[in-house]
Amino acid sequence: MTTETEKISERFEDFNLRPELLKVIARKGFESPMPVQVRILEDETLTEGDLIVQARTGSGKTLAFAIPIYNGMGRNQTSPQALVLSPTRELAQQTAREFSWLGADIGARVSTLVGGLDMERQIRSLKDGASVVVGTPGRVLDHIRRGSFVTNDVKVLVLDEGDHMLDMGFRDELEAILGGMENLDRTWLFSATMPPEVTSLAKRYLDAPRKISLVSDITCHEDIMQKAYVIPARKRFEGLANVLLWEAPARALLFCTTKLETQDITDRLCDEGFKACAIHGDMSQRERNAAIASLRGGRVDILVATDVAARGLDIDGISHVMQFGLPGNLETFVHRSGRTGRAGHEGANVALFTSRELRSFKQMAHGSNLQMQVIPAPDSAEIEGQQKVRFENMLIERSLAGDEYRGWADEVLKRDDAELMIAGLLACAYGEQPQGYSIRADVEAELIRDKKRTAQAGPEARRSAGYSAGGRHPRQGMGGGVQVQLSKGRDEGWEVGALLGAFCRSMGITREDVGNIKLRENSATIELSERAAGLLESKKSRMAKEGLTVSAIRALTSELKEPVYNRPPRRGRPEGRAGEGRSAERRDRGARGRKTDFERAPARRA
Repeated sequence: MTTETEKISERFEDFNLRPELLKVIARKGFESPMPVQVRILEDETLTEGDLIVQARTGSGKTLAFAIPIYNGMGRNQTSPQALVLSPTRELAQQTAREFSWLGADIGARVSTLVGGLDMERQIRSLKDGASVVVGTPGRVLDHIRRGSFVTNDVKVLVLDEGDHMLDMGFRDELEAILGGMENLDRTWLFSATMPPEVTSLAKRYLDAPRKISLVSDITCHEDIMQKAYVIPARKRFEGLANVLLWEAPARALLFCTTKLETQDITDRLCDEGFKACAIHGDMSQRERNAAIASLRGGRVDILVATDVAARGLDIDGISHVMQFGLPGNLETFVHRSGRTGRAGHEGANVALFTSRELRSFKQMAHGSNLQMQVIPAPDSAEIEGQQKVRFENMLIERSLAGDEYRGWADEVLKRDDAELMIAGLLACAYGEQPQGYSIRADVEAELIRDKKRTAQAGPEARRSAGYSAGGRHPRQGMGGGVQVQLSKGRDEGWEVGALLGAFCRSMGITREDVGNIKLRENSATIELSERAAGLLESKKSRMAKEGLTVSAIRALTSELKEPVYNRPPRRGRPEGRAGEGRSAERRDRGARGRKTDFERAPARRA
């Protein structure tokens, strides 16, 4: 049996690939395929039917599906033969670039269909003859409905980052597209995780798929160092600034919860002298591309992002991923961290938690193999000591690079005022270095208070200290409180953990004051205790700064049997079939109203 080490040492020439592909791969400088590419290329029968591949981010999966697509495609195809669906614009554009260079020598043209860019230009690219189409589900469906994208000749459909597409609410669009592919031969699903939603979709639309898994535990990544810094709740930004000064990342992605927080943190970092820019969903595609280009080009060191960049964004040399606050779930935490430690390079995943957030994260990660080094955020005195060491090392490196100033230095050292001269030089050169903030006392005090609070609470109280993500009855202790509805949900980047943290920070309450949380695509509801309800009116301005827009408030009683705000009933969906009947179902899909799938799915801008 071939070992993993042996696979990595294989070369692309060892596989049955057409000469044109081998030529462009060699021209790109690639010699040895990555493990996921080896697993697919070594068994050609895998790509002859439906396929499910579970592989972590940064594993090289784009080439893993692009190479077999091109290997079986004729030259100079003028109609789409393959469709790749991606969850975000950035990932779609990145995937399209990979397809473009890989297919250059076989005359392949690639059309990119994403929201936020000119529709007419995309229509022209399809008319000019595209052999591969890469896009986001919403914009692809728009083109199908318009008739500008005809799928009759599409033989291969790739669902890239399937779990993330479902997380972002694209299920209706995916089902509409899948249900309308008349002549589809193969569907390949690539996903880092396999939650129930992904499994359900695969059962319904994939026909006896072969499976490949290169993920034993998504929390384990040997190339990523995991750290958690404890920062003070009342000085969160100061804690962030100190950690950035301490870590001194060469190139960092800093993840925040909301668009508002992303822009606010970026502005404050720039005021502090850091080179930072933001990327979030309110920016135009041109602005987002410019921000990414600034990080790639070295004009900024820090890209502050919402989760729009958490998947698929591949920038060389990301030394640090920094996660500011509690993520919505463990999968989000892992997918964010996957932006570093890619393609065999080492990186650091740095989380910044308050003491309570750290306790919540430990509960979230319970049962996984995630191991993190937890340390208090550095204080200004520690930062100053480290800054001086770095500065002195920089001076020595500059001196060793040339002898231009050695003679002058010798003269200065012989003078009586040598000490004053050196002190003056240091003042001029080092005096503007940021020194950080004094936060150690705040961190230690919060850690002690949180530890005492946990120790004093009984076992039952500790078990109920968490929150329920969507129970049908008010959580015990919420009687006399209120249920608050927000006008924004997952479409604004909210996740349950982040929503909880935003409420607690803005209102100055604890987790014990929060009951059930229900998060939907464009709304959310959250239960607040009677004490928290009394604070709502006075905390509206602080809540607005956290992006919390209240659209309705309703009293809670212990007798409440149903949620105040009910999800509209979902349309009936036929149960997916398994086994030998699946192939017949696929062939007969057109007879069951294939086109109505396109018509009934809601339009969405990707």
